Amino acid sequence: MKNLLIISLLLISFSEINPQGIGELAPEKPPVFFPKNTWGADIMFGEGGFGLGTFYRRNLDNDFSLFGDFSISEAKDEQEVEYIDYYGRTIVFGKKNRILQMPLNFGVQQRLFSSLIYDNLRPYIGAGIGPSFIVTTPYELEFFSSFKKARGYFTLGGYIGFGANFGIDQDNLIGINVRYYVIRFFDQGVESLYGKYKKDLGGFYLTLNIGRMY
Repeated sequence: MKNLLIISLLLISFSEINPQGIGELAPEKPPVFFPKNTWGADIMFGEGGFGLGTFYRRNLDNDFSLFGDFSISEAKDEQEVEYIDYYGRTIVFGKKNRILQMPLNFGVQQRLFSSLIYDNLRPYIGAGIGPSFIVTTPYELEFFSSFKKARGYFTLGGYIGFGANFGIDQDNLIGINVRYYVIRFFDQGVESLYGKYKKDLGGFYLTLNIGRMY
């Protein structure tokens, strides 16, 4: 009898507990709408070395953006071997010209999994195409003084890539991406090592994006 009384009291107590939220899904978090315009800078690390760039993006909606970007970086021949002399100077035997690539690309960027991943991580894919300006300078001359003997070339290029933007700050943009650039000449190309011409430039770049949204 005593045990039955205890069980009855427990059942009455549990019956008075409000089962709020049990078996119910939490309400979906409303999406964050970011400003339509973004301007910023790219810091690039590639096979040819360090590069810098700038970009502008225009959001068409929460998933699609149009962009334009411009960058400057050095291209190197895969056969180049760097040596450091007694005075700490870097020397590449057989190198005739430094090659600077300056692609201007226009393209589209699509955000991925926007309905599945919170807005503080916004992965995307993108692709661009446009003209590329190539400058060669004599390697035997000091970097800045060599520009008085620079030669310029125009060709076509582009890239594909993927990356992500981070955070829900609606003023500042921080992101990172990986791009593969293709810049191709339709003639013999440019001379990098003595007697060796490069028709294909570009390569992989890891790029840090820092921008301002407005």
